[in-house]
Amino acid sequence: MRISGITIPDEKRIEIALGYIYGIGRNNAYDILEKAKVDGGKRVHALTEDEQKRIQKVLEGYRIEGDLRTEINNNIKRLRDIGSYKGHRHARNLPVRGQRTRSNARTKRGKRVTIGAIKKEVAVKMGLTEE
Repeated sequence: MRISGITIPDEKRIEIALGYIYGIGRNNAYDILEKAKVDGGKRVHALTEDEQKRIQKVLEGYRIEGDLRTEINNNIKRLRDIGSYKGHRHARNLPVRGQRTRSNARTKRGKRVTIGAIKKEVAVKMGLTEE
């Protein structure tokens, strides 16, 4: 089964498989299935054509995949353009929501880069100073 360009795994239950679509988590999946009147315990390959159409009809009311990604990127761009604090944090690739950066934030900041004194011999080899 394909929904908005995403192939959903056939062997999973539909309530789990809907989570493969960007923008749909567990709670949204339950709401979608409730509105479409489809049993969440059913496997994707066991869905009838009618049930698939009802699910796709309900999904039209949600922002998913490309639309959602575009909206999020536009929001971040707007924050950068207006010069807000959050925009500066996004631009510098630092945590945005107030987390500490002195000792943590490795996943956001990347691998450690040691900054310190250079020995005289190394500096000469690098061409930074002359003897």
